[in-house]
Amino acid sequence: MNLYPIVAGNFKLDGGAMFGVVPKSLWTRTNPADENNMINMAARCLLIEDGDLLVLVDTGMGSKQSEKFFSFYFMYGDHSLEGSIKEHGFSTDDITDVILTHLHFDHCGGSINWNAERTGFEPAFRNAKYWSNELHWKWATEPNGREKASFLKDNILPIQESGQLNFVANNGDQGILQKTEILPGISAHFANGHTEAQMLPSMQYKDRTVVFVADLLPTHGHIPLPYLMGYDTRPLLTLEEKGTFLTEAARNNYVLFLEHDPDIECITVKETEKGVRLDESFTLSDL
Repeated sequence: MNLYPIVAGNFKLDGGAMFGVVPKSLWTRTNPADENNMINMAARCLLIEDGDLLVLVDTGMGSKQSEKFFSFYFMYGDHSLEGSIKEHGFSTDDITDVILTHLHFDHCGGSINWNAERTGFEPAFRNAKYWSNELHWKWATEPNGREKASFLKDNILPIQESGQLNFVANNGDQGILQKTEILPGISAHFANGHTEAQMLPSMQYKDRTVVFVADLLPTHGHIPLPYLMGYDTRPLLTLEEKGTFLTEAARNNYVLFLEHDPDIECITVKETEKGVRLDESFTLSDL
């Protein structure tokens, strides 16, 4: 198995929204804000090459939304999903599977593109199976008022219309530490605090357990338990899930792959008198 970081773009979000009730004087120690209170964010996806499988985890925002839409997120840098895939010697047609941790626009927007005539939409990965789960799909296609603006129909419904949508088994009873196989060698932890049935892919790589932690732990600055996003639909459940998972990660030396940290790709954590804290930071290529 080979793992490649895929940076689909960089953007900014309000730091207060990203850290909820935590005072700005604390969260700016790890995530400095600009004059508009915005912090830097990455859309860092993961490409997994394993035998005949070439699996992409998440797809970033994409590029099909309006100029007004993107103006809210202060996009910066030269990274792109397709360009990053090409940098590693692959094309979008080579992708066999796309695992979507959840269907918020910054995680699935690159899954669907305009067609050549800009009259409709088509899958960005025409040869791939797209993986979600029934609980989250229902949640996203019948959205609550809190998350409705994050579940964009143009990102979601064309996946099903293409016939490429597949579901991972999930009966809703799994705890954060239980795993369900998505594909050979790749399993999912399920977390329900940020949004219903978010999937966190896990795999063995160079004798280490690597977990793509998505929005359970968006940046290294979110490691302390109370540091929760204002975007979480069930923050107390996130608190519980995060505490259980990070303790397990510390005790088993998991490699945590960070999707939104602008600078740090991977971390390990350790138990301390103050709770679980950052241990080491590094890149996949350092393993």
